[in-house]
Amino acid sequence: MKKKLVAVLMTAAMAVSLAACGNAGTTDNTTDNTTGTTDTQTTSEETPAVPAEEVSENAPSGEVVGDTTVKVWVADAVVDFTKEQITAFQADHPEFAGFDFLVEAVGEGDAAGNMITDVTAGADIYGFAQDQLARLVAAGALEEVAPENIDALSTQNDSGAVAAAKVGNTFYAYPMTSDNGYFLYYDKSVISDPSTLEGIVADCEAAGKSIYMDLTGWYQTAFFFGTGCTMTYDSDDSGNFTAANVDYDSDKGLVALKEMIELASSSAFQPGSSAGDAVNYAAIIDGTWDAATVKAFLGDNYACAKLPTFTGSDGNTYQMSGFGGFKLLGVKPQTDADKLAVCDALALYLTSEDVQLARYNAVGWGPSNLNAQNSDAVKSDEALSALGQQLAFTIPQGQYPGDYWTRAEALAGDVQASFQTASDDDLKAALATFQADLESYAK
Repeated sequence: MKKKLVAVLMTAAMAVSLAACGNAGTTDNTTDNTTGTTDTQTTSEETPAVPAEEVSENAPSGEVVGDTTVKVWVADAVVDFTKEQITAFQADHPEFAGFDFLVEAVGEGDAAGNMITDVTAGADIYGFAQDQLARLVAAGALEEVAPENIDALSTQNDSGAVAAAKVGNTFYAYPMTSDNGYFLYYDKSVISDPSTLEGIVADCEAAGKSIYMDLTGWYQTAFFFGTGCTMTYDSDDSGNFTAANVDYDSDKGLVALKEMIELASSSAFQPGSSAGDAVNYAAIIDGTWDAATVKAFLGDNYACAKLPTFTGSDGNTYQMSGFGGFKLLGVKPQTDADKLAVCDALALYLTSEDVQLARYNAVGWGPSNLNAQNSDAVKSDEALSALGQQLAFTIPQGQYPGDYWTRAEALAGDVQASFQTASDDDLKAALATFQADLESYAK
């Protein structure tokens, strides 16, 4: 749906106030898939709704017509926080005094599915994981970002979050966090140099300690993407996968696979990424959600870093990569330009620098805003700082067929078993089969 021109309500003064606002972390794909019970807040006196057919395209300034309730879905962990921020938003924007705001607890893992099932009954503003963006756009559940907000989004947020908020060159969402991905936790009394995988493994072997890494679908991309391989899927307007863009069956794919095999062959290697299940380790590749667990285990020797580089079988050095995860805030298409204006203004406000930093202080969500990332509070968070560095080398995770995750898990099993003694020809044949399977998931 093309965005309507905002009428008299969005005056020049409004544009100035919005500009001021703009300056103000297991599953295979996302974390914090929280579902909660409905919790509401009505923050201004109720105004009777006007049927859509009676809505004027040019509502007089200061006069609210049409549907005046803005429904907001956020994760249960930030319901109270969001209510507080909406109260502040209302104080800053008296021109929206005629609108009521209803905040409901619907986590990022459920919001997309609910919106696609029934766009009309869904929220006007909602948080979701970036891997759901394409299917939400295809379902008509996302309005394009207001043109006047695009410059703020594209310049004030990190490049990974900016890419995650777009389909092609079009912005469909407001970046809210950069905090889902994996990086290196390590024991600084054991690991002398966390910058190379070879050095980390050698230090762990010498100390009789373990290095933990999951080699299944989400994590194995650290190697394949690191050597320059591609794996993405195209889908149609109905969400069906129509094409697979995969080049694992290649020289760079072989380098990645052989590095996985080499890591798995170490006496220090242990498969896994859950710090709560790990023992006797000096290194673990994990996410921010396990920071407290790792810190309790390592104590004063706790340290974090981006993923290391490795020297491939071809003699070249590669930076480990992988998927990056981001939380986004979307606006549902509206038939009323006035309501669309308040939705865009609130979405911009809730993803602004000040609110992102306040959200980090309240619940620990990692900001996507560059200034917020450079704040003393966030920079002192070792886990978030390491993840922020790593996200510069990742790609935003899109949609993948469910069969991919199962097939990638099988590949990880082979890496730890039969591939340990396989020839290069055998490995090339395995990659050809793997790629053919991945391509077959796009009908």
